Amino acid sequence: MAIMQTDSSYFPEIHIRRKAGLFSFDLKELIRYRDLIVLLIYRDFSSRYKQTILGPGWFVLQPLLTTLVFTVIFGKLAALPTDGIPPVLFYLCGMLGWNYHATVLQATGNSFQSNADLFGKVYFPRIIAPFSASVSQLIGWAIQFVTFLVVLGVYAFMLPEGNALLPSWRSLLLPIFVLQAGMTGLGTGLWLSALSAKYRDLQHLQSFIIQLWLYVTPIVYPLSMIPERWQWIALINPMTTVVESTRWSMLGSATFSLSTSLIGMGISTLLLISGVLLFGKVERNFVDTV
Repeated sequence: MAIMQTDSSYFPEIHIRRKAGLFSFDLKELIRYRDLIVLLIYRDFSSRYKQTILGPGWFVLQPLLTTLVFTVIFGKLAALPTDGIPPVLFYLCGMLGWNYHATVLQATGNSFQSNADLFGKVYFPRIIAPFSASVSQLIGWAIQFVTFLVVLGVYAFMLPEGNALLPSWRSLLLPIFVLQAGMTGLGTGLWLSALSAKYRDLQHLQSFIIQLWLYVTPIVYPLSMIPERWQWIALINPMTTVVESTRWSMLGSATFSLSTSLIGMGISTLLLISGVLLFGKVERNFVDTV
C-alpha cells in the first residue's frame, strides 16, 4: 500500500494577532466581516421574540401599551402638560426617540456574557457583536416608526387643526436624531458590558439604570416644564436633546436649538468613543473574567 505524503506547504499556518495599542479599532476589519455582521443581525432579530404568539407584533403593541399607560397616569391623573400636543402623540413620539436607545443599551450591555461561547470558539473582532446588535434594533424601530405615522395620520384626519400635525421638512432631520440615540445606547452599552465583565453586579443594575434614565429624560413631561435656570442640567443628558429634537422634527412643538443639539451630539460621540476604547481594552482578557 502506497502512503502519500502531504506537503505541509499547502497548509500554511495563519497567525491572527489583534492590533496592539489603545486605538486598535479597525473599520476595514468590520468591512471584511460584513457577512458575519449580517448573520448576527438576523440572529439577534429572529431570536428576540422567538416562540412568542405575537412575534414581531410586540414591536407595535409594546409602545402602544406604554403610551396608553403614560396617557392615563401622567396625562389624566397627574395632568402633566404636553405643550399643546395631544397626549397620545406626545408620549408616542417621545418613546419613538427613546426606544431605540433603550433597546440598543439593553442588547449591548451584556455583550461579553451573551456571546461568551462564541468568543471562546472562533476569532472575529469582538466589537462586531454589540455593533450588529445595535443595527438589528433598527428593524424594530422602523416598525414602531410606521406605527407612529399611522397614529399621527389618524389624528391629522380627525382633528380640525390636524394639518399642523403633518410632517414637514423638519422630519428629514430625524435620521440624525436616531443616529444620536443609537450612539448613546451603544456607547453606554459598551461601558456596561466592559465593566460587568469584571463586576457582575452591574448586570442586575442594568434594568434599573434604563428605567431611571427614562424618567430623568423629558418623555412623560416637556422640557419647558423644568425652570429655565435648571434646564442646563437636563441638557447634560444627551437623550434630552434626542427626545426633544424628535418631537420638534415630527410634531413641530418642542424646545429645540442648534447649539444644544450640537452639545448633545458631542456628548454622545464622546460616550461612544470612550466605550469603544474601554471595550477594546477589556476584550483582551475577557476569557479570564467572563
